[in-house]
Amino acid sequence: MNLRTEFQIPPSVHKISMSSSVFTIGSCFAEVVGNQLKNTKLNVESNPYGTLFNPLSIFKILEISLGMRALDERLFVQNQGLWFHYDFHSSFWGNTKDELQEKSKRSFQPADFLVITFGTAFAYRLHEPPTYVANCHKMPSNLFEKDLLSVKDICKAFAPLHQNLLKANSNLQIILTVSPVRHTRDGIPQNTVSKSILRAACYYLETDFENVSYFPSYELMMDDLRDYRFYKPDLIHPNEVAEKYIFEKFAETYFDDALKQFKETWQGIQKDLAHKPFNPESAGHQQFLQNL
Repeated sequence: MNLRTEFQIPPSVHKISMSSSVFTIGSCFAEVVGNQLKNTKLNVESNPYGTLFNPLSIFKILEISLGMRALDERLFVQNQGLWFHYDFHSSFWGNTKDELQEKSKRSFQPADFLVITFGTAFAYRLHEPPTYVANCHKMPSNLFEKDLLSVKDICKAFAPLHQNLLKANSNLQIILTVSPVRHTRDGIPQNTVSKSILRAACYYLETDFENVSYFPSYELMMDDLRDYRFYKPDLIHPNEVAEKYIFEKFAETYFDDALKQFKETWQGIQKDLAHKPFNPESAGHQQFLQNL
């Protein structure tokens, strides 16, 4: 009896190798993928400006990093003695405005692979100046208006970004994915609408742009791992088992043979490194360490 709905993911033609550089950006699941890639000893940069949830904020940060768009000076805000910027996550802050400005001077390094994880199609628009923000930084709710982005909004904003990304690296491969984390604060029905918009946008972007592919992390969680035993106690976030399973599928899809072999070897070394000996001074353990 088959108790799970497993499905096949076609292997990518474009493979990540040991020498590849990867940039991940987006929701907290982008950091999960980024950390797993780092643990595989790859050259990875992940969410340099903190977690970003809606596509327009993700695109804006990439545009700023590419020099396509200047950092909006009007969007610096002070709250509880610290300085934030509405385009950055609250984890990205400074004790002074100048300190935060200096920290924000980071440029996008032309990576070989760009992994973008969309979290939600809901976005908050600041009334003055009128613009979408990445984070409200616990400012009064009357300063914002909550909007639901459309598939057209997302695809239209992606087109000029894509053109400039290719100028930075003509060989860039872009991997889109929808976060398997459910945004239940919006409400379960609203979360379904939001994820549907994100998934449809990914479908059209993958269809329209040759170097864009979609990895089904959302579908793996919702269909293959359809059980609360794969969630953390909050019943919202995938647990460690689910994260590892989804990453294994990612590796099967995108890693070349040499990297897959290295990954297996390195996991064995990590397991040995975690070994706790009964007698650390024994000759047997000393030989084990020497071999390791």
